[in-house]
Amino acid sequence: MTTSVETTIVTTTVQTVRGPVAADRLGTVLMHEHIFVLDEEMRRNYPEMWDEEAVVAEAVTKLNALAARGVSTVVDPTVVGLGRDVARVARVNERVDLNIVVATGLYTLADIPLLFRYRGPGTLLGGEEPMVALFVRDLTEGIADTGVRAAVLKCAIEESLTPGVERVMRAVAKAHLRTGAPIVVHTSAAHRTGLVAQDVFRSEGVDPAALVLDHSGDTDDLDYVRALIGGGSLVGMDRLGLDLYLPGEQRIANIVKLVAEGLAERLTLSHDASCHIDWFPPGVREQIAPNWNFTYIPDQVLPALRDAGVTEEQITTMLVDNPRRFLTGGRG
Repeated sequence: MTTSVETTIVTTTVQTVRGPVAADRLGTVLMHEHIFVLDEEMRRNYPEMWDEEAVVAEAVTKLNALAARGVSTVVDPTVVGLGRDVARVARVNERVDLNIVVATGLYTLADIPLLFRYRGPGTLLGGEEPMVALFVRDLTEGIADTGVRAAVLKCAIEESLTPGVERVMRAVAKAHLRTGAPIVVHTSAAHRTGLVAQDVFRSEGVDPAALVLDHSGDTDDLDYVRALIGGGSLVGMDRLGLDLYLPGEQRIANIVKLVAEGLAERLTLSHDASCHIDWFPPGVREQIAPNWNFTYIPDQVLPALRDAGVTEEQITTMLVDNPRRFLTGGRG
């Protein structure tokens, strides 16, 4: 068995689509944004549903608008299951002066892909977990033939810990222990599954400080958020603008309360928005969630936080210092 000393990535740089970036050059970071979210199988089989040049151009426009507002880095936790195509993201990044951090892992809220159904621990054929080697390769060598290395791991849990979700989570834990890469976890605040995720990762020997438990801002239950923080993890207040789950005014008020309690060092801010997502018909997303876009935080949230008494130092903590420490394992 390879020891962590031999494989752990120790660096004060962070891998991005354009290569390694010094931790102190990451600047303002949005910790959970997607460039493209789509069903690649549908795209390939029904090409009339897709216009490559148009969606790339749209992404360039949206990300340039974000960069113009002073954001330097975005973490894109789009992994297998969400249509990850790092080569397409690299095409966009050629035309945008922004650091884009990409992820490895697997997104499922229930079952694992059929590719893994009969191989791996507890399956018909048994053997070692094949996902671990794939994740480690993405982190240490690069994704596909792009040469782009992932910098974070990603997994998801929604309503409950299904066998498929647990298997992915434990594979992510093992990849973390071999590489030191931090872990982004999609969670459901309504079902309090951030606590479940912490329990699973602890059982695998993962320090909860290596986790950011995203979508934790979807609730008014601040005792739940405090429990996640008390468990040692960062919490992602990262659906700002997605008012369908919780109105923006309440999300902002909750952040103000937590900051007033001295918890700014445990919070990250983002939108969980995307340049393109095929989950909605064209135009519908803009109608039902008009604030759910990349500029809502700089244009609306930060002024509201300042008006409520949040200091520039506290804003810097949430947008600069916390992401830097997380992405470098506390070394940046």
